[in-house]
Amino acid sequence: MTTKMSPAIRDHALQIAHHEMGHYVVARALGFATGGVTLSVTMDLRHQGGAAITLARPISSMDAMKAHVEARIMVLMAGAMGQTLSSTHRSGNRVDKTKAVTILKGALGAEQDYAKVKELQHLLRNITCPDTDPTSSDRIAAELQAMTDRMWGRTQAIVEDLADTITELGRVLVDAMVIVEQWGRAADTYEVVFTREMLERLRPVQAIPALGVWA
Repeated sequence: MTTKMSPAIRDHALQIAHHEMGHYVVARALGFATGGVTLSVTMDLRHQGGAAITLARPISSMDAMKAHVEARIMVLMAGAMGQTLSSTHRSGNRVDKTKAVTILKGALGAEQDYAKVKELQHLLRNITCPDTDPTSSDRIAAELQAMTDRMWGRTQAIVEDLADTITELGRVLVDAMVIVEQWGRAADTYEVVFTREMLERLRPVQAIPALGVWA
């Protein structure tokens, strides 16, 4: 069953699709294996979404562990950044940094991403600065801030470089949404599921470049 989306629902769906495709595209660019992407939006603008990312990989050294944690933090940041991309501008699409920070900190539903980022930041700092006195709170805060700024800047550069891919895939996802039958109550939810195989057949996915954590 299909029903035409209202402009308000479609705009909201596109924002959340950009969020999930931000995670997905940056994960692939940074070398993570990826699975499917799902999205659901109700007529009163509640939503759920997910981009499956495989975290299992061989880590044989502390440097490899550091690179893995950095990449994972960047993937988590990328969702909020992707959500701020415009669905209408086809070139020069830029991240709204202020809005992305607000989204990541949970005001618009990304609190799980932020909780993971905060914990991984401390793990990364512990690896990078093993000689820090645990009672040196000012130094620890400064080290965390420096790492965060560095990773944020790199993530923003990747998201903006791949903005057309993120928004194109978001549009493909939303265009495939259908309203689902709800037994016993009114149908009020648009849903879509793209499997790993479906996504990997798409030309924009095939064109995602392989990037390093640091260029």
